[in-house]
Amino acid sequence: MTIAVAPPAEAQDFLAAHPDTQFVDIIFTGLSGTARGKRIRVHELAALYGAGRPLPVSILVADVTGQDCFDTGLVWENGDSDRFARPAPGTLVPTGSGRAAVITSLFEADGTVCEIDCRAALARVVARCQADGLTPVVACELEFYLVDRNRADGQPPQPARIGGARPATHGTYGLEELDDAGPFLADLWAAADAAGLPLETAISEYAPGQMELTLKYRADPLRVADDVVLYKRLVKQVARRHDMLATFMAKPFADAAGNGLHLHVSINDAAGANIFASPHGSPNPPLLHAIGGLKAALAESFAIFAPNANSYRRFRAGSFAPVAASWGMDNRTTSFRITAGPDESRHIEHRIAGADANPYLALAALLAGVHHGLTHQIDPGPPVIGDGYAAAEAQPALPGDWFAAVRALEAGRILPEYLGAATLAMFASVKRTEQERYMAVVPALDYDWVLANA
Repeated sequence: MTIAVAPPAEAQDFLAAHPDTQFVDIIFTGLSGTARGKRIRVHELAALYGAGRPLPVSILVADVTGQDCFDTGLVWENGDSDRFARPAPGTLVPTGSGRAAVITSLFEADGTVCEIDCRAALARVVARCQADGLTPVVACELEFYLVDRNRADGQPPQPARIGGARPATHGTYGLEELDDAGPFLADLWAAADAAGLPLETAISEYAPGQMELTLKYRADPLRVADDVVLYKRLVKQVARRHDMLATFMAKPFADAAGNGLHLHVSINDAAGANIFASPHGSPNPPLLHAIGGLKAALAESFAIFAPNANSYRRFRAGSFAPVAASWGMDNRTTSFRITAGPDESRHIEHRIAGADANPYLALAALLAGVHHGLTHQIDPGPPVIGDGYAAAEAQPALPGDWFAAVRALEAGRILPEYLGAATLAMFASVKRTEQERYMAVVPALDYDWVLANA
């Protein structure tokens, strides 16, 4: 398995175009989906584009908080030896104030890509599609909240004071809410434009302080996932400059909407035509088969789409997050929505993943399901018409919690053929460690409910 590495000339051209650059953030995303890395001085950039920059192998399997996961066998057993971060083509971008950032993959000392590198996992799935003359075209929509930077220990966050006041109403699709957030949005769009990110429409979402911006479709899933990582970094940086914190946590508020990562996908054939396009809006066989594959792979993919304990708080009836493995025509109460619009733009909106999901693994699982369905011509069953929540009992159930989802991933038979058995085994090991650490903490609710009543 090979994966592209940016040539040294790319760094030289960048510095010629951006001579004020002083520092560069090397960004690497491990299995937990959290962006980590190093900040180097600009004179070190040439070495990064030459031999690469060493990073400890344990960074691949750090948990969501950054702690080592010892059961993976990638900490003490090899002395936490170094691998080498190498830059991904086209991802060296300015991030303002004399800084830049670049996305990397992790490579072995012999120059081969690490087997469990997340970018490599997605690249394997894309290569599988391309071998059959299929080109995935994908886009991502991420919801996030703007909250106060300062939070009392153990207390939930508060919506940020946007435009001088703390929002108290839903403000769904509100224009005044966009006016209030105008300075933040203007700075975010400017940062995205400077970084070459295809950032488009902004929406005031379904809860106070919640927003969504869209990233444009690309016929390059790897670059789309890179865009998501850079985008989340920019959102957090711009929010900090406005004295706010941006969170992509799946469910930061118990009584408000969760943050989703909606994945959009269509498939082009060798001639560049969308194989999902069909006249009169009715789904054609390839589109139906793709949905069938997504349904078939959903249980074993779920821990990727919902990677944290908090992720499972999103899935509630009436929440605009799905509660069953269902599909429908332009129906936001289902897991897989066939979008409206021109025939040639027909595509699937996958509505399951939370904004806390690893974008590389989420897109890899999405495309694995699509390819599996196309290859085996899987029938998805009838669509849901109307209220998908009312029809949920007649549909295949989703894994009910974090523990069930990880068990389903470990028992899966579809994803290992695409993402690789080693990648999934390590992902499951990280999740098992996180589960043990999570369950070792006694939450305040235990004391409120049980301390005096047991």
